[in-house]
Amino acid sequence: MARRTRMCLTFPGIVVVCLLLLVGLVETANKVDPYNILGVTKSASQTEIKKVYKRLAREWHPDKNKNEGAEDMFIKITKSYEILSNEEKRANYDRYGQTDDTQPYGHGHYGHGHDQFYFDESFFHFPFSNKGSQEFADSKYALHFNQYVNDVVPDSFKRPYLIKITSDWCFSCIHIEPVWKEVVLELEALGVGIGVVDVGYERRLANHLGAHRTPSILGIINGKVTFFHYAVVKEHLRQFVEDLLPQRLVEKVTDRNDLQFLNSWHEQNKPHVLLFDQVPVVPLLYKLTAFAYKDYVQFGYVDQGLSDTANLLKQFNINTYAPTMLVFKESIDKPAGIIQAKGMKKQVIDEFILNNKFLLVPRLVNQKLFDELCPVKQFHRRRKYCVLLITGDEESYTIGNQAFLSFAYTNTQEVVRFAYVYQRLQQPLCDTLLKTKDSTQPPQVLILERRNSAGNVLYKEVAGGWNGTDKNKQRLLDELQRLQKDPSILNQDAMLPELNNEFASMFLIRWIYTAYDYLTEIIDDVLHNNWREMMPLLSLIFSALFILFGTVVVQAFSDSSEDGKSKPKAKDGATAENGSPGSSSTSSRPPKKNFVEVTELTDITYTSNLVKLRPGHMNVVLVLTDASKNVLLSKFAKEVYSFTGSLTLHFSFLNLDKHSAWMETLLEFAQDAMQIDTDEDDGARHKIDYTGYILALNGHKKYLCLFRPVYTGEEGPGGATGGGRRSGSREDHPPRRSMPRSRSTATLQIHHKLDCLGLWMERLMEGTLPRYYIPAWPGEDHRLQIGGKITGLLPNILTCGQNFCEV
Repeated sequence: MARRTRMCLTFPGIVVVCLLLLVGLVETANKVDPYNILGVTKSASQTEIKKVYKRLAREWHPDKNKNEGAEDMFIKITKSYEILSNEEKRANYDRYGQTDDTQPYGHGHYGHGHDQFYFDESFFHFPFSNKGSQEFADSKYALHFNQYVNDVVPDSFKRPYLIKITSDWCFSCIHIEPVWKEVVLELEALGVGIGVVDVGYERRLANHLGAHRTPSILGIINGKVTFFHYAVVKEHLRQFVEDLLPQRLVEKVTDRNDLQFLNSWHEQNKPHVLLFDQVPVVPLLYKLTAFAYKDYVQFGYVDQGLSDTANLLKQFNINTYAPTMLVFKESIDKPAGIIQAKGMKKQVIDEFILNNKFLLVPRLVNQKLFDELCPVKQFHRRRKYCVLLITGDEESYTIGNQAFLSFAYTNTQEVVRFAYVYQRLQQPLCDTLLKTKDSTQPPQVLILERRNSAGNVLYKEVAGGWNGTDKNKQRLLDELQRLQKDPSILNQDAMLPELNNEFASMFLIRWIYTAYDYLTEIIDDVLHNNWREMMPLLSLIFSALFILFGTVVVQAFSDSSEDGKSKPKAKDGATAENGSPGSSSTSSRPPKKNFVEVTELTDITYTSNLVKLRPGHMNVVLVLTDASKNVLLSKFAKEVYSFTGSLTLHFSFLNLDKHSAWMETLLEFAQDAMQIDTDEDDGARHKIDYTGYILALNGHKKYLCLFRPVYTGEEGPGGATGGGRRSGSREDHPPRRSMPRSRSTATLQIHHKLDCLGLWMERLMEGTLPRYYIPAWPGEDHRLQIGGKITGLLPNILTCGQNFCEV
């Protein structure tokens, strides 16, 4: 029994010993010495380590080495190289003997999604005792949706924000807490905004930011959200914040470009600040300050370690043992302010910039600057006045402008601000104050006080204008002294319009910048496989491309089908079964010219315009005399102008005084037409007046359509064949100008002969007019003769507009 008791008592001890031995073996097995594995010394350089790693990786790669321990050895080689190739991890191992497996935050490479952080997620390494760190981040910097929209987004135009997305049961979030705390303490002191969003309480804000995983870290600048994609270490987060800032915030200044930099104050309307320091890279604090005051001050950086900055150091007597900051205003030879201190703090720099954020006499270039220089009167504060010079930017105004600057330099007061405007660029403001639109008047000086933000001001114009003379200066000085004793001398009031923004970028430039931002965002998302955030944008892009491509394809097919239909018709020469030009697609085309081209039908044009006229084409011929030529051609042009877009219609005129025989011969061939024209005998037929008749001649099919003019009172009752009838006389019309009554009446009667031509042309295009076929066109013996002889004159081509006809 005693023996059993001793055995039972010693059994727990044996178990404990075994467990301790097992743990020791496990720890010994897990402990990795990267130097021994790679076979390098602790003093080995990165080049040597990389060279050895490549050799061992090729030797122990599982694809080439088939030994059982090759895979484990390859993993050890890779982990050892990850430790020794990273200076921070290598330093941690040298100091504390910690390898990659014991780090509180993980290893990693660039190029992964923002939701992929690199931690050792072994349960035994979770620092549950680090609750204070988590409360440190969550309580002080917690963000809510309204706070983000109303405060963070507007403030992001002055400073960048670093925001962490976390949740209560996010174990990976606990791993990054020490690094996050250290980074927050450093960056917040430099002026970076910090925020924490708890997904459990602010799901709406997390979705608004596009953060769908925890933990996530993102930056916000100018209202734009950018995700952090790299391993969570201090250097990466610091570099991430620095990359958020615009590229050209701070200009590098040397002896070569110092004058160009300082002389740009007039063009940019800003003071210029130079920081002298020993480091070759612009400090992050200085970049953040430049971003915060980018609308007011231009920043430059001088590296004291460069040889081509020696003249600058000597010129301004710079102490090379401490950072020095100089501010320059209108004078580039002497700085307006200077600070110098080791470990320069943000509060000191902010105070220095705020005291020098404006030029001594700035130009009013936008409403924002006007509001800050000339604030609205506050009852609980002292009155503030603005002395405003209205001048020009031409060279002739330079002397007066310099005199105004010198006056402001010697009469600077706390309650008085000096400024000037260019009348050409701020014309509405100047017109309101001067109550005139004369831009050639001499410069004027006004003293004004703003009464409210709506634009109401009280002001007084200093008499005598401003030429920069001593008399002008004394008069302005007297007015300022009177103003301190009696503010009521500002006896004029006005409602000022909003100032023009002289530095506003063009629409095209803004569009290019916006397109560039979208493009960089797309590339960033593609590189890091952030597909969930990309889906709305990709959907919009592919939808637009699909619509554009579909439109082009449909248009291409429709154009080809139209061409295929029109080409056979032009080739056949027939537009329809009955040959009507109205059935062609060209009948509805709008006119291509603003005039009507009318050709005289003579023996020269007889063959081309009639006998050998192309199939499907018709020649519309107006019959006239020398006396009625001008009147009828003008009326003819008005009536047929809307049909000139048709490619199958040609327009001509026939002079009866020259070619009456041809007209009679043509109508003799068209027996049907003669039966409609008159019921009289053959002798009476020769007395018919054909003036105003219209012949639509189809040369290929040998038929004509006939238009008879409306009844005017001089001829017997009749009508237009296919064109309608009109009864009554026009003799009761009043005479025109000083013409005799009989001549005026005759002109009106001739003019109204073509009143129904438009309707007749529509029926012609529709193909509903009667057609009178002839066996053949009049031959050689009857071809447009004058007194029985064939003419040899060149054809007349008239260009008829809406109200004119010219040869």
